[in-house]
Amino acid sequence: MSARAAADVIRERAPGHPPPRLALVLGSGLGPVADAVEDAVAIPYADLPGFPVGTVAGHAGRLVLGRLGGTQAAVFQGRAHLYEGIPAPQLAVPTRTAKALGAEMIVLTNAAGSLRHEVGPGSLMAITDHINFSGANPLIGPNDDALGPRFVPLGRAYDRELTARLHRAADALGITLHEGVYLQVAGPSFETPAEIRAFKILGADAVGMSTVPEVIAANHVGLRVAAVSAITNLAEGLGDEPLSHEQTLAGAASAAADLQRVLLRFAEEL
Repeated sequence: MSARAAADVIRERAPGHPPPRLALVLGSGLGPVADAVEDAVAIPYADLPGFPVGTVAGHAGRLVLGRLGGTQAAVFQGRAHLYEGIPAPQLAVPTRTAKALGAEMIVLTNAAGSLRHEVGPGSLMAITDHINFSGANPLIGPNDDALGPRFVPLGRAYDRELTARLHRAADALGITLHEGVYLQVAGPSFETPAEIRAFKILGADAVGMSTVPEVIAANHVGLRVAAVSAITNLAEGLGDEPLSHEQTLAGAASAAADLQRVLLRFAEEL
């Protein structure tokens, strides 16, 4: 019900705006990408029924509705996180709202630490698969059959055609877009060196504290999914610089310009 109610409020606040075809979620420090939205209407999450409202720096906490690269889009400028004490099912509300508004696809972005030296700070990595180490799933609890099935297959959680489109957009701009497996932890503490060594053995290429609940929720409601990590640092034990949220925001800012260009080109090609 929250998603439908939120969608109704959005339609009331943005009369005359066509339904979005594309939804876009902007992670830590990546909010400036929303500046590229034309004919924009911005709505604070606090005004939307059921929306989780985060409190972390680098997350504006608003929905921006308009045109991105000529494509009607709903841009979620910031997100809430498990480590803020928000239940996993509530994290699914923005994704379900995007579906209720009419979106066909969602591109999720995040700031992440790299487990590969060749994918350093400022790099972009398309996510091809994930490992859920958060201990949470947004589908726990009663299932709403009107939204999707009780048991959701995730063998192709990340749409290959959309990921290929992201690669074509990056290639056309001369921007390197790496690929890899993203591992989500619950946070908010950063990982230990031993945990990073274990995650490498498990096959992870990047680690972060978000995104997986949204991927699961998007697959549940039938949205096509693509995702990109903005690499902000080398993970603990792989670099010399102490980790901090300030470092995460600075690293995200260095990648945001390239990410904005890639997403704009991606939207233009839709």
